[in-house]
Amino acid sequence: MSTNKHYIGRFAPSPSGPLHFGSLVAALGSYLQARAKQGTWLVRMEDLDPPREMPGAADDILRTLEAYGLEWDGGIMYQSQRHDAYQAQINTWLDSQQAYYCQCTRKQIKQAGGFYPGHCRDKQLEAAGNAIRLKVDAPVFAFDDLLHGHISIPAPLAEEDFIIRRRDGLFAYNLAVVLDDIEQGVTEVVRGADLIEPTGRQIGLYRLLGQPEVSYLHLPLAVTENGNKLSKQNHAPAIDKANPRPALVEAMRFLGLQPPIDLASSTTREILCWGIAHWQIANLPATTAITFDPSHG
Repeated sequence: MSTNKHYIGRFAPSPSGPLHFGSLVAALGSYLQARAKQGTWLVRMEDLDPPREMPGAADDILRTLEAYGLEWDGGIMYQSQRHDAYQAQINTWLDSQQAYYCQCTRKQIKQAGGFYPGHCRDKQLEAAGNAIRLKVDAPVFAFDDLLHGHISIPAPLAEEDFIIRRRDGLFAYNLAVVLDDIEQGVTEVVRGADLIEPTGRQIGLYRLLGQPEVSYLHLPLAVTENGNKLSKQNHAPAIDKANPRPALVEAMRFLGLQPPIDLASSTTREILCWGIAHWQIANLPATTAITFDPSHG
């Protein structure tokens, strides 16, 4: 009998705008990896930060994935509906003094050298107007990435007590993403290389919670000529829902696949089936960023 755990992957966009080529690369890479392993592919909406969200973006993202043939399994998890779970875990840590209230501002931390020095760790401050930090007693200094190999994390970052709830009451990404991945049984995280930096903190959370760690695969980012990540903040153009095939084939090329010329005239289903059949991590460019001109996509 096989002891291999069933593969569960996910794509977790934030609804701050429509999907652009960079987010298509992340969606496609995670989809192909999951399907090539006969696994489950989930979609989660990371709507943690209402001030940055665009009305209607969550639904638009789902319609775009459908137009590109990227069919997900099961229902959609929305982080905005998970606040009670996040707060319950924070309360447990506050009760055990694994977490504490912190009044330090970004300006003060910048003046202290850019990393939080533990100033409020033993002050036992009140809740009002303060952020909540997690005590990092067992820092994670390195991890192995399926594409990039052994990645070291600098000591000041690894050792920093980090925020799990902001002073404005919003929950922090690192906490939410780990609790959600555990809740959904995710076994492997495939995402953009811009999220390499917080990976150590997330592994630390798995360990603190006594949960099995996931594996990580960080895909190359699509960047502009001046080195900026294609992003909603940088006004990257939305991908075309009406004509998905050119961008789909282009994203496969970006991910190191070599689709035949005539594949672009096939259906989205046929294009994706070809991608699943030819997908290999070994074909991925072993870099964290690739220059891409969105006007050509």
